[in-house]
Amino acid sequence: MLTKTLFDFRPVAESRITAMNLKELPFGSVFSDHQFRMVYSDGKWQQGVIEPFGDMMLSPAAMGLHYGQAIFEGMKAFRQPDGEVALFRPMENIRRFNKSAERMSMPLMDEGLFLSALTELIKIDKNWTPDGEGSSLYIRPFMFASEPHVGVRPSEEYRFVIFTCPVGPYYKGNVRVKVETFFTRAAPGGTGYAKAAGNYAASLKPTAMARDEGYDQILWTDAVEHKFIEESGTMNVVFVLDGKLVSPATGDTVLSGVTRDSVLRLAAYQGIEIEERKVAVSELKAGAASGALTEAFGVGTAATMTPIEAIGFPGGDVALPPVEQWQIMPVLSKLLDDLRRGKGEDPFGWRVVI
Repeated sequence: MLTKTLFDFRPVAESRITAMNLKELPFGSVFSDHQFRMVYSDGKWQQGVIEPFGDMMLSPAAMGLHYGQAIFEGMKAFRQPDGEVALFRPMENIRRFNKSAERMSMPLMDEGLFLSALTELIKIDKNWTPDGEGSSLYIRPFMFASEPHVGVRPSEEYRFVIFTCPVGPYYKGNVRVKVETFFTRAAPGGTGYAKAAGNYAASLKPTAMARDEGYDQILWTDAVEHKFIEESGTMNVVFVLDGKLVSPATGDTVLSGVTRDSVLRLAAYQGIEIEERKVAVSELKAGAASGALTEAFGVGTAATMTPIEAIGFPGGDVALPPVEQWQIMPVLSKLLDDLRRGKGEDPFGWRVVI
C-alpha cells in the first residue's frame, strides 16, 4: 500500500491499459496511468503526489523555459519470470540525478524519498510493464525550474516529476555512426557529465545533418582537438580492440553511463580484459583497417546494447565484421538481459524487485 504519510494519492478513475496493445510498442509515445509530482518552494520540497498522468499548468515566465535549468534521468523496470517487476540499479541513477542537479544549481533530492516515490509509482502502474522480448517499462524522472521570473539566476521554485512508459527497442537493428569533427557536444568545465536538457538540444542539428548523410547517430569527439572519441548521441560507446573491451574514460565531458558501467563490470567478471582510457580517432581508424577493431557498440538505458555496423571517418566509411561473427558483445548482451529480467545470476545485487 502507498505510504500516505509520504505522498498524497489521486488514482485514475479507470485505467487506460485495456485500450493499449503492449505487444507492439513504439518508443516513448505510450504513457502509463500515473505520474509522481513534487514541488520545491520556500526552500524545501513540499508534499509529493501520485496523480493521473496529464498536462501541467505552467507560467510563460517559468525560468526553465528561458534559462535551461532542466535535468532528467532514464531508467527501466523489467518483468520477471514470476510476474513481478524489478528495477535495475536505481540508486546509481538517483545519485547521478543529484550530481546533475548540483551542477545546474538545483536542489538535491533525498535519495530515500526519490526511491520511495519511484517504487510506489511502479507498484501502482505495475501492469504497464510489458514482457515481450526487448520490451520494458521506461522511467523518466526529471526536474525543471518553474518560478515565474525573468532574470538570470537560479530559480527559487522547481518541479520534480516521474512518469513511465512501456517501450519496445529504441533502435530496431544495427546502426551507422559518423565521427563528428566540427560540432561539439561538451567542453571541459561544461555540463557534459550532467543529464542536462540543453546538452541534447545542442546535438539535434548535427545529428539531423548526419542522418541526411545516411547515418543513425554521431560519434562525438573532444571539443579541443576533435582527436579523441567521447560518446554517441544517445549512448556511451565500447570497442573491441585486439580482443580487449575498450571504452572512452568518463569525465566532465562524458556521461557516466549506468549501462556502460554494468557492461564493463560484467565483462571483468567474465574474465574479459577491459580498458577505460582515451580512444583516438586515428587508433580506431587504424584498427578498422588492420582488423584489430572487431566489434563496436553503443550502451545506454534506452539503447541497451546496440551494434555499430559501420563508422564514418573523415575520408570514408569503414564497415565492421558482420555481427554474426562477433564473440564478445552477444555474450555480454545476453548476460545483461538475463540479469535484468531475473533469468540469470545477479552477483552484484543490481536487481531491485518491487
